Formats: sequence, structure tokens, C-alpha cells
Amino acid sequence: MAKMNNVRAFFFALLLLASPLFQVTRCQSDSDAEVTEAAEEVSDLGIVGEDAQYFGDGSFSPAPGVDTVCVFPKNSARLVPAGEDTELLVGLKNDGESSINIIAIKASVHLPFDHRLLVQNLTAQAFNNATVPVSTQATFPYIFSVSKYLQPGSFDLVGTIFYEMDQHPYQSTFYNGTIEVFESGGFLSIESVFLVTLGIALLGLLGLWIHGQIQNLSKKTKRAPKVEVGTGTRDASMDEWLQGTAYTQSLSSKSKKKK
Repeated sequence: MAKMNNVRAFFFALLLLASPLFQVTRCQSDSDAEVTEAAEEVSDLGIVGEDAQYFGDGSFSPAPGVDTVCVFPKNSARLVPAGEDTELLVGLKNDGESSINIIAIKASVHLPFDHRLLVQNLTAQAFNNATVPVSTQATFPYIFSVSKYLQPGSFDLVGTIFYEMDQHPYQSTFYNGTIEVFESGGFLSIESVFLVTLGIALLGLLGLWIHGQIQNLSKKTKRAPKVEVGTGTRDASMDEWLQGTAYTQSLSSKSKKKK
């Protein structure tokens, strides 16, 4: 009876261990129809999928005669939308003495001033049948997505490709540089809203200053000069010119009446 219970417990544990494998298989079978076209294009690469267990936690040196390069297609500014997929291409040239078996590509995001401060570990892309013969160049796609909660700004992206040569593991860093993360959901970010608000405030202050200047100018133009009414002196030349006319006679008669 005890042996029978042990056997049942063993099979129950085996089923628990195997259940994730069944779930992975079912998920892969459901998505076969969606990736058939893409799989036909990269069938020679043998892409396995994301988060595959392909290497240990150790760090390896690059293989001699292997050069790598990284290109962001149609994205020379290296703009990365938060929460959306971004594609880059990893080029590898094999000038070594043996063929190379590509194992995986992985990347991580760090703070630019200190790479020891890890921001995010990005998805790993594993390969199954990717081989680069001697004196051959090959290009491998890598699609990654940073967290949608990542604050927009400049970050450092460190990308690594893992491969084998003569059954020895190696790795090469294909990119170690800056990327610009921006919000993909909306046009305005926090910084943009601040700048727009500051610009509107400055324009408002400028408008108030111009309005005040215009009012000051209008007040000055409306001020009329004071005119004093009273006796004034006449020009002697004017009197000589008007002498003998009716105007001078009327003035003389008026002066006599006042006397």
C-alpha cells in the first residue's frame, strides 16, 4: 500500500512538472497561424522565441575574428516608443577559422551615467538553426520593447549576441549607446506640457506689457495744450500792413469807446 501511494505521488509530481510544457506547446500551436509568414522569411535563422533558456548567467569573451554591427532601420535618431516594439538589426561577420552557431540576442537598459544601475532587462530572442560559415556575413533581427511606464528621456542600451564556435560559448556586444525613449500614447509629455505652459505665460506677460505701453502713448496724445485767453501783443509788421484798413479803424473805434 505504501509503495502504491509513493507511485501515485511520483506520477502526480511528474504531471505538475509537465503541465507548463503542455501550456507552452498549446500556446505555440495557437500562434502558428499568425507567425507562418514571418517564419517562412526567417526559417533559416530558426528563431525559437522569447525567454528561452539558452545560456547561463556567466559572461563570455568575444570570439577571435568575429565583428558585429548594429543598425536601427529607418530610425537613425534611435527613438524608442515606450510600450511599443522597436526593431534593430544585428550584423555579424565571421572571419574566424570555424563556423558560428548563433544562440541568442539579448539587451538591457541602463542609466547613462552609471551602467551598474539597471533600468530594465529586455526580452531575449533565441535561435535554433542560425549558422554563419567562415568568411560570411549575416544579419539577425531583434525586436524589443521598453516598459510603457518608463519615463521619457535618454538611456543607454546594451545589446549582446551569444554564439558558439567549436562548441565553446562566446558573446559580443553589438551596441552600447544612447537611445531616446518617448511616450507613444500621447503627443504631449510632462516636459512638453511644462514648456507649453511656460511659453503661454511668457506670451501673456509680453501682451500685458505691450498693452500698457499702448495705453501710455494714447494718454499722452489725448492731453491738449492749455490755451490762455487774454490780451496779447500784436506784431508791428502786422500793424503796418493792416494800417488804413477797416480792421484798424474798427480797432481804434473800440479803443476810444473803452476810454
